[in-house]
Amino acid sequence: MEASESLYLGIDLGTSSVKAVLVDGAGAVCASASSPLEVAHPKPRWSEQDPASWWTATEAAVADVLSQADARRVKAIGLSGQMHGATLLDKSDNILRPAILWNDGRSDVECAELEKVQGFREITGNLAMPGFTAPKLAWVRRHEPDVFSRVAKVLLPKDYLRLKLTGDYMTDASDAAGTLWLDVRKRAWSDAMLAATGLDTSHMPQVFEGSQPAGRLRKELAGRWGMDTVPVAAGGGDNAAGAVGVGIVRHGQAMLSLGTSGVYFAVCDGFRASPENAVHSFCHALPDTWHLMSVMLNAASCLDFTARLTGQKDVPALLAEAEQRGLRENGPLFLPYLTGERTPHNDAHARGSFTNLGPDTDRADLANATLEGVGLGLLDGLLAVESTGLTSDEITVIGGGSRSAYWTQMLADILGRRLVLRSGGEVGPALGAARLAHLAVNPHASLEEVCPMPEVTAVREPDAARHAYFLQTRHPLFRRSYEQLKPLYSHAAQGDDLRPA
Repeated sequence: MEASESLYLGIDLGTSSVKAVLVDGAGAVCASASSPLEVAHPKPRWSEQDPASWWTATEAAVADVLSQADARRVKAIGLSGQMHGATLLDKSDNILRPAILWNDGRSDVECAELEKVQGFREITGNLAMPGFTAPKLAWVRRHEPDVFSRVAKVLLPKDYLRLKLTGDYMTDASDAAGTLWLDVRKRAWSDAMLAATGLDTSHMPQVFEGSQPAGRLRKELAGRWGMDTVPVAAGGGDNAAGAVGVGIVRHGQAMLSLGTSGVYFAVCDGFRASPENAVHSFCHALPDTWHLMSVMLNAASCLDFTARLTGQKDVPALLAEAEQRGLRENGPLFLPYLTGERTPHNDAHARGSFTNLGPDTDRADLANATLEGVGLGLLDGLLAVESTGLTSDEITVIGGGSRSAYWTQMLADILGRRLVLRSGGEVGPALGAARLAHLAVNPHASLEEVCPMPEVTAVREPDAARHAYFLQTRHPLFRRSYEQLKPLYSHAAQGDDLRPA
């Protein structure tokens, strides 16, 4: 079969759905499908899913996408997925409890304990945060000892799909880096970090590079889907795979994702870390490559919040109103910490606020303040990453927020960087997973051939005067506002409020 006739299947296990895409040998997306998922919140700060529902949704999405093409053309499968989730299996691969997800916040006490492990930050390159996997297992060990005693394997979400697809316990370095069990510099499990949570390497899947084969499709599934027993690539965590999907694969390349959360992702050719600024330091999904990542928990979601708060019918209408008014100097200031913040504060108790309100403040002002506040939070993240010496003059922008020309220009002015919009960013991690599958069966193919940057659709050049205003006037005010309010967040979290005795 000609290489151009080959297809590569990418599967992305997200939080809200499983997406599947077919990509041809030239890199074009030929078909796509998705199947929804639900999240359970049985207690405050808890976030869980049933791994069995992941597999049900995967089977549905794969069957749908394969119905749109000749399944025999598929030469490899790649996997991507939500990071950090703890999937606990017994010795017979039975699911022991619902998976604890990346946005679960129950394990803050366990995080503080892990930080005391000798060499913790040097090994992991990160702070201990409740989102990571290791503190979740420490929580299970303490609060559900019977479950913990029966744990035979701990798998990340996408690697539970791999087990169902191949029967093998395997993962990739980019996803494993988000557990706090990986020595990120060495790209191998750390005995010391595993021991800190009562585990050892027997509980872990084998680590591969994302572009390496890691198992083959089981005969039973291959027959059912009309496919060959093709290799399954190790794949990548969702952010790393998303970066591969838009060609962010070389040192110095950077990406800004404007989704529900906001992520600044920068590639480096060696291990770097800045845990004191709550920067995530992870392996990339490609060999000998790492990346730094700043994460703000609330980005585009803040626009939904302000639209609802002010009675605007939807976000597009809010954006139109903001653009018509324009951003007034010395207007209201918005802190976007609706559900806490990661970079640079690592403050689960932080909350959002509007300040500097006046009698003439209206909905358009609040809308602009929201756009600006998210931008200033992203500037915090960019500066935190750049504290390691890793800088990028040009940043590719993806995600739903990138559709607003007004907002992306404002962000270019705030960040002082050229922002580039490209086609195809909406497919995201599933496309990256398919590209990693392509590399897994074509190891001599070049990154430029398999992982090109998509076509440029727009460029936002920063205005030097506007950047100076944001950097010298608004950003310091933004930072001081958080510092002044921080004690109030902590007191409220402890119940130290004004309730009558």
